[in-house]
Amino acid sequence: MSYTVTATTYWPEVGQTDADPMETADGSRIPKRHSSKTRWLAVSRDLLSKWGGPFHYGEKVQVRGISDALDGVYIIHDTMNRRHRHCVDVLVSERECKKKSGFEGRWSGIKLTKYPSETTPELSWQAS
Repeated sequence: MSYTVTATTYWPEVGQTDADPMETADGSRIPKRHSSKTRWLAVSRDLLSKWGGPFHYGEKVQVRGISDALDGVYIIHDTMNRRHRHCVDVLVSERECKKKSGFEGRWSGIKLTKYPSETTPELSWQAS
């Protein structure tokens, strides 16, 4: 199942997060040398299972419709402010937003899909 969301970008600074911008809602620490290649995502509360949504922290999701550079598979590590609904926030670095066109903005009609979990193939046992 695919969900249609609005996407934005953010970087860890007090003005965009909380008092400890390097710690995400699931307790993970954002790497000091993070970039858009880190592929971490914050989602609005209505998308998290804790509030009745379909996704969990640590789950992989496919994001499509932002740009070639920002589309891809992300891991959910953070939660957006409660005022947001049907939204995702892509972790980038401030440096990227200042240097690269298309790394800062707001995009609507973005497709968010659960990424298939990697399962270990079942081993079949046979009598010898």
